[in-house]
Amino acid sequence: MAQTPIDIDGFSIIKRIGTGARSVIYMAQDEESRQTVALKRAVFESPEDQRIFEQMEVEYQVANQLDHPYLRKCYKMIRKRKFMRTQELVMTMELFDGQSLEDLGRLSLGDVLLVFRMVASALNAMHQKGYVHCDIKPNNILFNKAGAIKIIDFGQSCRIGHVKKRIQGTPEYIAPEQVRREHLSHRTDIFNLGATLYWALTGRHVPTLIQRTNEFGLSVAEPPEFKAPHEIYKKIPLELSELVSHCVQDKPADRPSNMSEIIAQLDMMIREIFQSRLTTNAPAGNPTL
Repeated sequence: MAQTPIDIDGFSIIKRIGTGARSVIYMAQDEESRQTVALKRAVFESPEDQRIFEQMEVEYQVANQLDHPYLRKCYKMIRKRKFMRTQELVMTMELFDGQSLEDLGRLSLGDVLLVFRMVASALNAMHQKGYVHCDIKPNNILFNKAGAIKIIDFGQSCRIGHVKKRIQGTPEYIAPEQVRREHLSHRTDIFNLGATLYWALTGRHVPTLIQRTNEFGLSVAEPPEFKAPHEIYKKIPLELSELVSHCVQDKPADRPSNMSEIIAQLDMMIREIFQSRLTTNAPAGNPTL
């Protein structure tokens, strides 16, 4: 069955490119600027839609405070009201032709380090502006064929020091303070980053405070035992394994002090890997994980 064409004033819809939480994303041309953009559209149909409306508003407000090549820009927010109530939100964003880290498959160790070095750099820029992302995960990191990245989805972002009234985050990557509804800081992103890097290296998830369910949908009382990355795959360098373990400590104060510290450690490992590759002139210097 053919889909009904979507008509949004001021935009020429080119194609549908994805779906989000109760929203649809299109490739479109802004008829005013002639710019090709990603257009996110959400329509209020039930009380549950209020949450996606709130997240889109947050994303737009936060993105407009940031200016970094690895952070996706938001351009316009259009609010369509009926009887004094917003019934539809349309937000235009920077179009980035790439895949999520989750969809990329296996990367070489060198590529993993380069990607996460870029992610850490972008988060460092956010922190310097006083914001924390709060939802770093593989699906929120886009990567293209040219080797560029883009961090997306600032819908759960907030000011450093903020305390949220409800638990927000992705269970597999959520920091303890997010679950406990404590003050959120730059170290919250450090945990999220470490949990995402852990997954990229091992294909497994760091145990978090979100209660798990088993294959039958029943709650599992005990979280799985944490194993350092090098204990799962011996070819993962010890210093990288230790960095990941440092990032996912329960107490924020026990994690690295800031993203700059993480960037410095990643830079050192990147130099070691690529120097080794140049010296040996062999692909073995950059193993596939």
